[in-house]
Amino acid sequence: METKNIVATLYLKNGKAVKSTKDFTEIEDVYQLCQMYNDSGIDKIVILDLSTSDDEHEKNINTIKNINRNLEIKVCAGGNINRIEDIKKLLYAGCMQVMLNAAKPSSIGLAEEASQRFGKDRIVLSVHNVDFIYKHKSHIEETFHELYILDTKILDAIDNLSEIPYVVKTESCEYSDILFLLSRKNIRGITGPLLNDPKTDIMKLKTELSADGIIMDNFAPDLKWSDFKVNSEGLVPVIVQDYRTDEVLMLAYMNEEAFYNTINVGKMTYFSRSRQELWVKGETSGHYQYVKALTADCDYDTILAKVSQVGVACHTGNPTCFFNNIVKKDYIEKNPLKVLESVYDVIKDRKENPKDGSYTNYLFDKGIDKILKKLGEESTEIVIAAKNPDPEEIKYEISDFLYHCMVLMVEKGVTWEEITQELSQR
Repeated sequence: METKNIVATLYLKNGKAVKSTKDFTEIEDVYQLCQMYNDSGIDKIVILDLSTSDDEHEKNINTIKNINRNLEIKVCAGGNINRIEDIKKLLYAGCMQVMLNAAKPSSIGLAEEASQRFGKDRIVLSVHNVDFIYKHKSHIEETFHELYILDTKILDAIDNLSEIPYVVKTESCEYSDILFLLSRKNIRGITGPLLNDPKTDIMKLKTELSADGIIMDNFAPDLKWSDFKVNSEGLVPVIVQDYRTDEVLMLAYMNEEAFYNTINVGKMTYFSRSRQELWVKGETSGHYQYVKALTADCDYDTILAKVSQVGVACHTGNPTCFFNNIVKKDYIEKNPLKVLESVYDVIKDRKENPKDGSYTNYLFDKGIDKILKKLGEESTEIVIAAKNPDPEEIKYEISDFLYHCMVLMVEKGVTWEEITQELSQR
C-alpha cells in the first residue's frame, strides 16, 4: 500500500496568505505559516495563486520563491497559468509540481507540452467535475502525475474512469470521514480546512491513522525505550541541536513517557527534574522544537536531537543555552558550507555598505557586464590551470571563480540555500 499524504492548501493574494478563493482576508505571516507546515508533519503544500494581473502574478511567484528557500517538503503551485512560461517560472521558483485547471480549455494542450518538456511527474490537474476526465481519459494518465479533486462527491465516478492517483479536498473535520477517504484505493492524500488550520495536531492525526492501518509518513522508531541505559532517576539526557546549523541549543532529560510523546506528536517533550512533570518545549512560550531526527550514542545512554527551533531555545531569551564563555581559541574555519556562507555575507555587506578601495565594490560599481566579463575570464583560467599537473594552480583559479560567482549571486539576489536546494532536486 502506498504512503498517504496530508496536504495543506495555501491561497495567495498580492503576495500574502488569505483565507480562501473567495475570502481575501489576510491570515498570519505566510513564511511563518509555511515553516510551521514544514515542521509539523504536513507532507506537501499546494499554493494557489489568486492573482488577476501580471504584476500581481509576479508578486505571488516571488513569494513562492521565498517560501521554497526554507522548506524541505514538496510544494505544488497553480493558478493564473496561461502559457508554458508560467509553468517554467513556478518550477524555477522551486516548486516540485505545477497544477493546471481542468476548467480551462487550454489545459490539456498546455499539460501535454509541459509533460514532454519538464516530465509528467511535475504536472498536476485540479478537477471540479468529471467532464474533463471523461473527455480526455485516454490522455490523463500519460500527461498528469496526479489529480487534485475539489469535490468528494465525484470520487466514485473518477475511480470508474481512471486509475490515476489523486488528492481530495474534504470539508469534513470528522476523523471517521478522513479514515474512510484515505482507505480508498486510488487516493494519494487529503487536504481541507482542518489540515490548513495551524492548531491541528498533524502528527497526532498521523499516529491515529497509522494505528488504523493507513500508511503515513511519520516517525517509526528503530529503538524502544527499553533499549536505552537510563540513569539512576530513570532518565536519558538529550543534547539538542539546530538541524540547519548544528548549533547546540540545550540539554534536557527524557523519561519513557516523554520519549514516546516526542515521537507521536513530533515536538520535543522532556521530563522536568525540578517540577517532576512532563513538559512539551514551547507549550507556554510558543518556542516549540519540531523533531527532525533522534539518534542514540554508542552506549545507548544519550540522545542527540536535531530540531527546527521556533523562536529561542533558552528561557533567558538567548538563541541557545550555551552562551557563557569559559575559554576560546581563535581558529580558521574550514567547514566548506560555513566558509562559502561567510564569504557570501562579506560580499553582500560590501554591496549594502560600500567600502573605499574595495575590489568587490569596484565590481558592483562597474555593473553586471564587468562581473560577467570577470566570471568568463576566471572560467577560462580554470581550463588553462587544469592542463597544468600542479594542483595548486587549479585550486587558486577555482577559488577566484567562486568568489566572482558569489559577486554575481549577490548582484542577482541568489543565495547559497537556493543553489543547494536546486542541486538537491537533481
